[in-house]
Amino acid sequence: MKLGIVGLPNVGKSTLFNAITNAGAQSANYPFCTIEPNVGVVDVPDKRLDALAEIYHPVKVTPASIEFVDIAGLVRGASNGEGLGNKFLSNIREVDAVVHVVRCFESDDIIHVEGSVDPLRDIETINTELALSDIEVLDRRIDKTRKLLKADKKYQDELDFFLRVRDALDEGKSARTVERTEDEDKLLQSASLLTAKRVIYAANLGEDDFAGDLDSNKHLAAVKKLAAEEGSEVVPICAELEAQLGEMEQEDRMMFLAELGLEESGLDRLIRAGYHLLGLISFLTAGQPEVRAWTITKGTKAPQAAGKIHSDIERGFIRAEVIAYDDLTEFGTLAAAKEKGKIRSEGKEYVMQDGDVVHFLFNV
Repeated sequence: MKLGIVGLPNVGKSTLFNAITNAGAQSANYPFCTIEPNVGVVDVPDKRLDALAEIYHPVKVTPASIEFVDIAGLVRGASNGEGLGNKFLSNIREVDAVVHVVRCFESDDIIHVEGSVDPLRDIETINTELALSDIEVLDRRIDKTRKLLKADKKYQDELDFFLRVRDALDEGKSARTVERTEDEDKLLQSASLLTAKRVIYAANLGEDDFAGDLDSNKHLAAVKKLAAEEGSEVVPICAELEAQLGEMEQEDRMMFLAELGLEESGLDRLIRAGYHLLGLISFLTAGQPEVRAWTITKGTKAPQAAGKIHSDIERGFIRAEVIAYDDLTEFGTLAAAKEKGKIRSEGKEYVMQDGDVVHFLFNV
């Protein structure tokens, strides 16, 4: 999974990126500090791997991973090439989903590019630029579809759908909010529209907000309301606190979070939101020499899941020996679980479940 971190200049985007990836991206109090996208890869927290490692004592434990991309700040007119607009727009096309950092704290020490703090205005600024870029792309696709329609009437449904998306963009809506069938969803994906990408709003709060009542922050409340209307996720986060957490040992980090009344870091909440938003789950492989987590989309069948490990396993798939993680850890060993009939033999039509511990049998 690749998540692109976007936002207006000086909203805490690069500070957050540094904190969650420890990648050392440049961060400063002036616009366009980020020019080339910085990339950081972080492990997906998964306590199940530790439990399996206690059972199997592998040589190594490999968690799933997420790639975060810190993309240049956007300003008004980006769709016309203002600021670093063209670079921003091309970079954002390459990510699976967008982490849109919006500033929800007041501070006289940190300059806001618009002169005041208003997260809904900031969101609208970026959405407008993305929509303007999408309209150009969509107009070309509509022209192409109209030409194809002259030769084959089967393109009428495609044309009708894209015109409906075009109307939504004209009304200030995002392509992702357009109601669509499964076939229309495939059409939307083929168009590679920026506003079709799913969004997690990272509401960047001040340290005082986390020490107090989050519900009292009017900016956060406004972002939550907008996200609910468009089916997006919201993760309240404090970039400065995340930076402090990133410098602590694990034990100190947990104590610090407990003092704030938090069970997990902002990074963990971002990852969980990303999995939920994109409909992702993890299956597990365990044994020697490795215990490992693999990320797949909900609804993936066993052969395609096997293909995540190696294409040969998918091609020569025979069956999958599956046990639920909870069953394996309950009985302690694979042999004990097998005695209780907890290991299942599944074929090509089996739909993988989160936490499945799997051994694939194949023949190439």
